[in-house]
Amino acid sequence: MAKSSREKTKEERIKSERQRLNKLYKNLDPSKKALAAGLIERAAFMRVECEDLEADLRENGWTEPFQQTRGMEPYDRARPQGQTFQTMTGNYLKIIKQLDAMLPQDAAAAAGSDGFDAFVQGRDAP
Repeated sequence: MAKSSREKTKEERIKSERQRLNKLYKNLDPSKKALAAGLIERAAFMRVECEDLEADLRENGWTEPFQQTRGMEPYDRARPQGQTFQTMTGNYLKIIKQLDAMLPQDAAAAAGSDGFDAFVQGRDAP
């Protein structure tokens, strides 16, 4: 997340992320654009939420003291924000993978293929 002279609102950050993703996926086949639009919207929201959750986890940690009843020794338990972060990050990655799968092969390669897919395809070829 880039720093600016004033802190962006959550809605402004989501809009910026949506615009960034729309630029990356602008060359999609027209038949896939409607489906991609919904995925891009979700991905933009999730990325901003994950950034906020990550900042909270860095500041407040993954665990918190918890006391079941008075008189019992408190113990550390996982904070709900940690589980939410993990779930949302996994879902975000699935959406990005779906979007990348919609790209034409040459566009996917230009977007920064690390060569793994080509390796697997070459390895599995008869």
